[in-house]
Amino acid sequence: MRAAVVRSFGGPEAIELLTTARPSIKSDEVLVRNHAAGVNPVDTYIRAGQYAKLPPLPYSPGKDGAGVVEQIGDNVKHVKIGDRVWYGSELNSSAQFTAVKNAFPLPDGVSFSEGASLGVPYLTAYRALFHLAGAKAGDVILVHGASGGVGSALMQLAAWKNIEAVGTAGSEQGIEFVRSLGAKKVYDHTKTGYVDEIKHDYATGFNYIFEMSAHLNLNTDMGLLAPRGKIAVIGNRAETVINARQLMATEGSVFGVALGLSTNSQLIEFGNSIVSFLRETTFRPIVNKEYPLEDVGRAHKDIMSSKARGNLVIRID
Repeated sequence: MRAAVVRSFGGPEAIELLTTARPSIKSDEVLVRNHAAGVNPVDTYIRAGQYAKLPPLPYSPGKDGAGVVEQIGDNVKHVKIGDRVWYGSELNSSAQFTAVKNAFPLPDGVSFSEGASLGVPYLTAYRALFHLAGAKAGDVILVHGASGGVGSALMQLAAWKNIEAVGTAGSEQGIEFVRSLGAKKVYDHTKTGYVDEIKHDYATGFNYIFEMSAHLNLNTDMGLLAPRGKIAVIGNRAETVINARQLMATEGSVFGVALGLSTNSQLIEFGNSIVSFLRETTFRPIVNKEYPLEDVGRAHKDIMSSKARGNLVIRID
């Protein structure tokens, strides 16, 4: 089979296009013939060898994918050969075939590229919003950086459950995009004075803030919390300086989000809930750009751009 392969950790140039053996499956796994694979920032950290849990070399980049079930293990009952499926939080998705533990139905009307955009972004957003934060109808949340993959998933999932969601973005295009996701209001986080605008409009603060760039915004977020509000740190690329006294003023708190700490039963719960979300709404992942398999390295560069909007996808079929 054709596969993008990393044989030594490094930059995007470490990704090679090779012909490799089709993977074998265990009794509780399925073999998916991939039509599309997702690209996420975490893929670049793993490829560079800068992630807490690294796969054994060689491996194929990517944790998300969508395709058709080619083969099932003896103990698999939830899907059958020929089913359209999506998966996330796995490994080796940038290849024609991937052995997968948790495969979820891809509803009719959802494309393979959209399905490949569900895994890391929507599973992370679901874990953060519902499992860890416990957000519910009537809450008011701020998604600080709402135009990316996880941010846009948060906005859609919040709208699904009638949670008032406010977002920020860094361009006119991004602002219009976030509005289309069901945002109550959107602010330009590159504009001087935008924090004062937020404080004026939401003087009582936010129950939850979901932060994609904690190294830039964590201290600001602390001043935007409602009493006993919480900040979820989903993305961070450097150290930051904070004034913790702001947390004392609201009895607020900060917690991290790590999809990799989910148990398998939790991932199954999250995945099944996302299937329900797709069936109950017209919301879909936003596919910003698609790449051929040989351009995985280019996609790894683009996903780290500050202008990244929506999701990037590798087309394999």
